[in-house]
Amino acid sequence: MPSPDAGRTASLAEHALAWAELLRLPALFTVPGDALAGATATAPAPSARTLLAIGSSLCLYEAGMALNDWSDREEDALERPHRPLPSARIHPAAAFSAACALTGAGLALAARAGRPALAVAAPLAATVWAYDLGLKRTPAGPAAMAAARGLDLLLGAAATTGHPRRALPSAALLATHTLAVTAVSRRETTDGSPLAPLAALATTGVLTHLLTRRPAPKAALRSALGAAYAVTAARPYAHAALNPSPQLTQRAVGSGVRATIPLQAALAARSGARSTAVLVAVLAPLGRRFARTVSIT
Repeated sequence: MPSPDAGRTASLAEHALAWAELLRLPALFTVPGDALAGATATAPAPSARTLLAIGSSLCLYEAGMALNDWSDREEDALERPHRPLPSARIHPAAAFSAACALTGAGLALAARAGRPALAVAAPLAATVWAYDLGLKRTPAGPAAMAAARGLDLLLGAAATTGHPRRALPSAALLATHTLAVTAVSRRETTDGSPLAPLAALATTGVLTHLLTRRPAPKAALRSALGAAYAVTAARPYAHAALNPSPQLTQRAVGSGVRATIPLQAALAARSGARSTAVLVAVLAPLGRRFARTVSIT
């Protein structure tokens, strides 16, 4: 007969897994590269303030995840009843409270990094909430998500040097990738059109060209990371374009999210921060490993 302690341990494990699913923990590996790519666009190397920006980004990202499922709980009850809220493994009030607490923590960490960082984190938090509470159901949804990723990269630059404008080119590339992924994700639970995956495939090709053009000495790492980005994203997009079924579309979205990491690494390498680029790139296999247990989408 199982002991009461064994039952409590199993219950705690199941509860922890439910929160991991709600917060999509494997997707967290795509977050630090935003701030690091922003930092290296404005400084030779990250600083202690960059770490505060990473912490802020992680909190705001997870706030968005919790708020997303809270706002989608009725829709998920029909289309994805296995999700933590419709399956009653997590109470909606707990998810909403977590979103509020994580948003507050993210803004507090940004404030510790300085006024320029807070000046970027505040509109980032507002964009996250606006997206989850309404914009994602409108044509402006993909643009809002793209803006959030771009702001996240600028947060790293603002925290590190206080000059986020220098990181605008890198933010634009990252935002463009996010725009493409989000456009595909809008049809991930229903049979969709091949147009969004085709557009995302074309976008991947353009971004890869921009990342790897004008070869320079010691540019092998940047080229390799650009190729890794293209390989990660392109094939699933092509499959979803040929057969836009929910399964292949979800797979394309997951690959698009994972491709964010080699893109961030390539941006850091393009700025000349080779060590930071390698550090970001290492997050990719770690994210894949955790995604075997918890879905990234």
